[in-house]
Amino acid sequence: MAEYQNIRSVGAGARAGVIDEGLRAHMNKVYGLMSVGMLLTGGAAWAISGLAVTTVPGEMALSNGRYLTDFGALLYATPLKWVIMFLPLIMVFAFGAMINRLSTASAQLFFYVYAALMGLSLSSIFLVFTGASIAQTFLVTAIAFASLSLYGYTTKKDLSGLGTFLMMGVIGLLVAMVVNIFLASSALAFAISAIGVLIFAGLTAYDTQNIKTTYLQHAQMGDSEWLGKAAIMGALQLYLDFINLFMFLLNFMGNRE
Repeated sequence: MAEYQNIRSVGAGARAGVIDEGLRAHMNKVYGLMSVGMLLTGGAAWAISGLAVTTVPGEMALSNGRYLTDFGALLYATPLKWVIMFLPLIMVFAFGAMINRLSTASAQLFFYVYAALMGLSLSSIFLVFTGASIAQTFLVTAIAFASLSLYGYTTKKDLSGLGTFLMMGVIGLLVAMVVNIFLASSALAFAISAIGVLIFAGLTAYDTQNIKTTYLQHAQMGDSEWLGKAAIMGALQLYLDFINLFMFLLNFMGNRE
């Protein structure tokens, strides 16, 4: 990444147009895969929340005349909730470890399955926040994400120096979030959300530039199999940036039921 400007200069001359055309196709594939993943996540979250809540009086009351169904109680009021909470994190690490052994088609299927399971993990937001505030926050996130990703794609500034700093921040966030599960501190939760927005805003720009630079490095080798997997990994990175940015913003902007 530190050689970003030098790598870009490789495209000078007769191959510049070919490389630029390939780069546009690669980025379109990354954003296309990410968009499908987002649709799977949103659809799964909405569908599962619909099965988990009813207006028929039951033992576990929520708000506005809503009650958990037996299915909802299983998901959100038993130890299974911890599995649902941490399963996406485990799958991300597993995907990173297996990516070199998977075919491109298998890696893409894994990503789609992961996106659907993430919908299961996020389905509880429909129990906690109003539908209007979820939609509003999603729109704000989409605008912010598009702006940050465009900046990462077009800027001439090398963002590689941010990578290590931002990843350390992510690790710190994970530790703080686990600790706050037991502390239940509203002040710490606010700080986590504020720092989380900043970190994933930075990661959106950084990851976009990194995906672009990685393509420029490997396009010279003509490794189509590797580039196919790189597009899936890039889609996963940007997908996670969007999801986390959305969730941290929702803590600020969301109106609770």
